Amino acid sequence: MAMNLYEAAQERVIITAHRGAAAGNIPCNTIGAYDSALAQGADMIEIDASLSADGTLYSFHPWMEGPHLGTDLRIPNLHDDEIKELRYVNYDRAKTEWGVCSFDEIFERYKNRCFINVDKFGEHPKEICDLIRKHNMQDQIVVKSGPNKESLDIIEQYAPEIAYLCVIGKDDNVHEMLKSRNINYVGLEVIFSEEDSPLCSEAFIEKLHKDNKIVWVNSLIYDYHAQLSARHSDDTALAYDMEYGWGWLANKNFDIIQTDWPLALKVFLENTGRRFRK
Repeated sequence: MAMNLYEAAQERVIITAHRGAAAGNIPCNTIGAYDSALAQGADMIEIDASLSADGTLYSFHPWMEGPHLGTDLRIPNLHDDEIKELRYVNYDRAKTEWGVCSFDEIFERYKNRCFINVDKFGEHPKEICDLIRKHNMQDQIVVKSGPNKESLDIIEQYAPEIAYLCVIGKDDNVHEMLKSRNINYVGLEVIFSEEDSPLCSEAFIEKLHKDNKIVWVNSLIYDYHAQLSARHSDDTALAYDMEYGWGWLANKNFDIIQTDWPLALKVFLENTGRRFRK
């Protein structure tokens, strides 16, 4: 596959697997979840970032040690040899075989195989950027942050050549501002709770496309009370109506859809003729 995110988005809707594809006895953010996501047709995997006491980056969502590992211990307070002994628990809180994987493991395993989105980038920007360059994966990895000045200054300082998506919940002319910064600005991730939001309007998406930028939307539900795409979601698609859940997003011409259900989304898009653009 093309390792240029913009070119890939011209070919097809990019399916991003939120923390991989987790189900049954395969927990999120594990090698099993990432392998499963690719087997199901995902183009991109999303990984979280936690830093150990030894300064090693791990794919683990901060403050989720209790639900995911069944422990009160925290990754930032643990040394690497202690982290290697940890095992994820499944939905029934039984221990699994899956350990906490480092960024080095992930980068080596998935180099030239898929795109990778590093979430929580702003918490460890220097360490993340140094590792991306170490593995020479600048074209394959995309980082994100909000549009505040502090975050953008960090991007300019540590990641001017690394693909960058800005996360916005309102317009505020962010697109024009980003074009003037020393940033490899490739597009926007839009979050909206209502269908009449300017961020999901045909005019807004077309404006970004004319400037060769991509638009990321989320169909996943992290918190039901904080909608990311006006209830056009995985939950709606799978429990009620796929056209209303996923079809609405596809018809809006979004370039990237982040989901917890990559296979179901892929099959839906392909069966309705909306996955491929060429």
